[in-house]
Amino acid sequence: MSKKRILMESELAALAKEFREKSGKTKAALARELGVTRATMQDAEERPEASLTKLRCRVIETCSSLKVMGPGFWLERK
Repeated sequence: MSKKRILMESELAALAKEFREKSGKTKAALARELGVTRATMQDAEERPEASLTKLRCRVIETCSSLKVMGPGFWLERK
């Protein structure tokens, strides 16, 4: 059995930003793709205290080959 690393909400925010940047997408472009505003995308990346967990998970899954599993939040290959 592989050991899974449980991620904190603040780590999801940082990972969302990292994977978006690595994908080459701007905040505005990804916001349009996901049907949210650019301001909401900004909050998802820069304000870990904001309750945007579902959006952060969608960003990670859209911009990487990973799937976010919960409720404890860990990453697995798709």
